[in-house]
Amino acid sequence: MADAIQVTVWGEFRHEKSHEAVRKVYPDGMHTVIAKALNAQEGIKAKTATLDEPEHGLTEAVLKKTDVLTWWGHMAHGEVKDEIVTRVQQRVLDGMGLIVLHSGHFSKIFQKLMGTSCNLMWREHEKEHTRLWVTAPSHPIANGLGPYFELPHEEMYGEFFDIPAPDELVLVSWFSGGEIFRSGCCFNRGHGRIFYFQPGHETFPTYYDENVIKVLTNAVRWAAAGCCPVVRGFGHRPVPMEKLD
Repeated sequence: MADAIQVTVWGEFRHEKSHEAVRKVYPDGMHTVIAKALNAQEGIKAKTATLDEPEHGLTEAVLKKTDVLTWWGHMAHGEVKDEIVTRVQQRVLDGMGLIVLHSGHFSKIFQKLMGTSCNLMWREHEKEHTRLWVTAPSHPIANGLGPYFELPHEEMYGEFFDIPAPDELVLVSWFSGGEIFRSGCCFNRGHGRIFYFQPGHETFPTYYDENVIKVLTNAVRWAAAGCCPVVRGFGHRPVPMEKLD
């Protein structure tokens, strides 16, 4: 039996403490809901880490044992220490998978790995709903999904989304206000795989949705495939592989 995929679910865990509307939906934090859903999947073992823990819960030891890291942040991006961002970046380059959720598009780690502002248009409206279309039905992240799925309430994110062109685009969202958005984007950085997934506004029960959990589960399995020991051979090579006459 193969070893379980080790997932660290990172959550800012600030809105849930300070906003009653968020606490009603996620009384113990979004990160706990995501971790519980992932732990219910075969071959996945998830634990949590949050911003206010020492080293944001992302110590060298934790990251070394992490195959895939998920990231949700919003109101405290600037409080994430730069040295922790660099630590996470290096693990991604070495092969750890990274799944960036919703407002994590403005996180330091996502901006660092993308090399762009990662800015976009947004709108929060109680009557806004979204339809997520599968644009790559043969991609592993789309496994088990229909042609589309809908969320009855979700914050609008709209183009232009200032990111590099994704290596693969799995999902595109249409919002009832008329905008569209590249909502499921795959990237490769070094030996690591990155997936950005748009849904997940803090006042909506997005992370209880069956299709959202299916996408997250598939994304974890896809991103974990890049997490393997890396052997590099950089620098000066004084001895040639073949004899030089």
